[in-house]
Amino acid sequence: MGGLERPKFVLFGSSIVQLSYINEGWGAALAHIYARKADIVLRGYSGWNSRRAVQADIVLRGYSGWNSRRAVQVLDQVFPKDAAIQPSLVIVYFGGNDSVHPHATGLGPHVPLPEYIENTRKIAMHLKSISDKTRVIFLSAPPASEEQIGIHLRGKMDMVRTNEYCRIYSEACLEVCREMNLKAVDLWTAIQQVDNWETVCLKDGIHFAPEGSRMIVKEILRVIKEAQWEPSLYWKAMPTEFSEDSPYDPVGVEGKTVNVSEPDLFGDFPWE
Repeated sequence: MGGLERPKFVLFGSSIVQLSYINEGWGAALAHIYARKADIVLRGYSGWNSRRAVQADIVLRGYSGWNSRRAVQVLDQVFPKDAAIQPSLVIVYFGGNDSVHPHATGLGPHVPLPEYIENTRKIAMHLKSISDKTRVIFLSAPPASEEQIGIHLRGKMDMVRTNEYCRIYSEACLEVCREMNLKAVDLWTAIQQVDNWETVCLKDGIHFAPEGSRMIVKEILRVIKEAQWEPSLYWKAMPTEFSEDSPYDPVGVEGKTVNVSEPDLFGDFPWE
């Protein structure tokens, strides 16, 4: 691709990723924070074109309903090893759907825990192999509100999803990351630090309300900031595209132009 090149961030996962650009989602927040610094793209879903046009290159590859088994099957397609440009950062989320209890028909997203662990390793190994400059962060399975699932999904889906199984799969993901020296965010624990998290952080017992997304962004930024990566991928440490002062910048109250390139210039910046 010609022209200016920015670092590319890829968000890879199930509906937690696919829906992260709506309802003040965490993917949209990252795109805002990394505007003019890195590229975040939502592939093939609502809002992709307008947001991609003005943001850095963060690529969202979210597939609602998917589990780690399906993710492993498409790794070579989503992350080909011979790609001319490899991502600088991949944020991976699978586990919530895997943790759904087995269905009597044998259908559904459930993946047995040993296979989920092995699939997580396979995803991590593949991502580490595409480039020695590609960094990886895994998001563990977040908590589930069984009461809210019953209210919002009754009559829509025949599945059992419990907070205890989410905990088990979350801990398994974190253990794999420790073994492989990978960065991870413990969503199961972080979300439950919020009072009334079931209704404050989740909108249907599974997917994130705005406050839940804010928690995710805070945790991701904390991990990136603390990581000893060279070069740093923390947004404040990255160069801003066309950040130089210009006589065409807006004029402030003191009669001088004001550089407005940073995303926290106007209003609140609730992620830090």
